Amino acid sequence: MNALVSLTHQGVWPAMLTPLQADGALDHARLVFHAKRLLAAGCSGVTLFGTTGEGPSFSVAERMAALEALLQGGVLPTQLLVHTSCTALPDTVALTRHAAQHAVHGCLVLPPFFFKGVSDDGILDCYHAVIGACAGLPLRVVLYHIPQVTGVGLSHRVIAELLQRYPDVIVGLKDSGCQRIESVAYATAFMPPMQVWVGNEADVPEMATLGTRGAVSGVANILPGLVGRLVTGRDPVSVQADLDRVKAFLTLIGGYTMVPAFKGLMAIIDKDPAWLNVRVPLRALSPAEFERLRQQWSSFQPGGGLG
Repeated sequence: MNALVSLTHQGVWPAMLTPLQADGALDHARLVFHAKRLLAAGCSGVTLFGTTGEGPSFSVAERMAALEALLQGGVLPTQLLVHTSCTALPDTVALTRHAAQHAVHGCLVLPPFFFKGVSDDGILDCYHAVIGACAGLPLRVVLYHIPQVTGVGLSHRVIAELLQRYPDVIVGLKDSGCQRIESVAYATAFMPPMQVWVGNEADVPEMATLGTRGAVSGVANILPGLVGRLVTGRDPVSVQADLDRVKAFLTLIGGYTMVPAFKGLMAIIDKDPAWLNVRVPLRALSPAEFERLRQQWSSFQPGGGLG
């Protein structure tokens, strides 16, 4: 693998929330503001249209326009990891080519995720098609494993074959399966040359002991400093204290639907109710839920957060 790619693929890259207007349209100005705020808080970059960002709920045109708005707003392409997966392969190709043409840091790409029971060879065919369509472009791919959502996982065989065939393209694996034993197995098998990042923030300290140097994190929208310390911390006492805080935060959020709760916290932090807007089929927090969340947050004492 290209040494520069390996070196630069580290740090915290929040799975950025996507602000919406009252009519459901993307709010580009607030998207740019949120991205720049996270970068100013010490994040290495931001991840656009991941699961926490409601990515699959937006059209190809909306996703392209949002990426261009971030670039026009002053976010550097090297600070952007863009989720480009769609159910239709041509749409995934179009989004991946668009992101690569803008020389973003990387593209987060799921295996094909509508049909279930797809063979490893079928999964490989899709990745070959996407990567092949970007020949000659500065493409870097982060494989995305979240089988509890997609119903389709990434086997060690698929990862090994992709690494062997595209050593300068495959940057890493985002493992959001939230099964620590599987995350450790991925890290043991494939680090180095690539990075394995986990979606469960509570697993970050253990992964760091195996050589993980980064995270794509939904929690980092709210607590970027805390997640950053989990990635880089080496003192056992301080790591345990931070781990206890992130577990307490996950317990707090666990009482709600995840994305509406994250957006509710942003509404509280920014004193901006527009953050409550979500794209259907999600539903915004009810007034009663929002008030309960406000009271819980006021007693949380975050540390390392935005507010």
